[in-house]
Amino acid sequence: MENNEFQDREYFEELKSILELPLTDEEKKERLLQYHESDIAELLEELEPQDRDKLYKILGNDNVADVFTHAENVEELVSELEPEKAADIIENMDADDAIDVLDELPEEQREEIVSLMDEESREDIKKIYKYEDSMIGSHMTNNFIKILISNTVKEAMKRVVQEAADNDNVSIIYVVNDKDQLYGVLELRDLIIARQNTDLKSIIKLNYPYFRATEPVEDCLVEMKEYGLDSYAILDKDDVLVGVITSDDVTEAVDDSLGEDYAKLAGLTEEEDIDEGVLQSVKKRLPWLIVLLALGLVQSFTMTGFESVIAALPIIVFFQTLVLDMAGNAGTQSLAVTIRLISGTEEGRKQIRKMIFKELRVGFFNGLILGTISFLFVFFFLWITKQGVILGNEFSFAEALRGAGIVGIALFSAMTVSSLVGAFVPVVFMKIHIDPAVASGPFITTINDITALLIYYGMAMLLFNLM
Repeated sequence: MENNEFQDREYFEELKSILELPLTDEEKKERLLQYHESDIAELLEELEPQDRDKLYKILGNDNVADVFTHAENVEELVSELEPEKAADIIENMDADDAIDVLDELPEEQREEIVSLMDEESREDIKKIYKYEDSMIGSHMTNNFIKILISNTVKEAMKRVVQEAADNDNVSIIYVVNDKDQLYGVLELRDLIIARQNTDLKSIIKLNYPYFRATEPVEDCLVEMKEYGLDSYAILDKDDVLVGVITSDDVTEAVDDSLGEDYAKLAGLTEEEDIDEGVLQSVKKRLPWLIVLLALGLVQSFTMTGFESVIAALPIIVFFQTLVLDMAGNAGTQSLAVTIRLISGTEEGRKQIRKMIFKELRVGFFNGLILGTISFLFVFFFLWITKQGVILGNEFSFAEALRGAGIVGIALFSAMTVSSLVGAFVPVVFMKIHIDPAVASGPFITTINDITALLIYYGMAMLLFNLM
């Protein structure tokens, strides 16, 4: 299509104009539903409350439920509704989408709405709520089609047609036994082309990927990436099919996981919401800031122990940030590799010792190369500028070598040790049941700063006999 005509269309104005046309509600509904729910959600959020009520009436609860799943300020929209009306709309959503909406509401309001929903919807929601956020079961949906292994091809096709109106995940059909345990899966294409007298079992795939509802999200995402399927079965400990997770759910789970990891990277105990209160944000940020304050004080006290070195060798303070920054960079690289390994599969966790030893060797050789480069750079800098290393002394070739040696050897040692610390600390955190991701960012940087300071100024004291 030329001139990007499709992309340039003003959907908001078009949708708004439909509401103002002299048409019946049914005619308006027919026109509105030709647009995507996301565009209708944008219109909904821009309308005045009384106009929103009119739109709800036109669309009906089923369609409003679909629109709500795309609304950004869903808490505000639900709060405007009577609890009974809100319950009628939310119970028309898939259970996972309903939970996303309910989680945005205050606890009292959420409990009231859930109590007004029909029993089937309440049970579906409770089924998902019983799993922790870190478990894959908390991301599953009840939007799928299942058939019995005892069905014929004709019976299976009839059930698919009946349920297709309420379930849009129809490409994979799940087959269960009379105990609701997963038997296998059936691809819609295979069912369509099968003849009526075909044995259903002959077109069922038995060895299809599935997950236990209690498995960690991170572990499941690794396998999902390898398979790249439209949906995966979620089973309980008795092999009962309790739900599925779709590609959309996977995307949402990845976003949640990245959000949590980013929060931990910043030293937060939880991911923050832009609309939450100041006190809530303070509560989330304060715990690790207190830990970092304590470590910062240790770092400051470490510096006070080297006052005599700084007084005698002021020139080395000039290169302090070089050593600290490079040590921090090496530690962060090792940390990233370690967290990725221990957050992955069980097979990856078994290679922790091998990984720690590898990171130690990588840090050693990187430190050796960069330490040599920094030694040469610092020496030539002192030589060209004729800077004296000891306060009050003229330039001395021997002192310049020792001064450059402090930087080179300290950089080599600090990078080696920091690589080991970056690989070892998250493993320790994992062993004591603290999420290793919180070892990232400012925490590991502060630890490495203290380590590098001790090495750097300790080396200066040793080489210039300032003990």
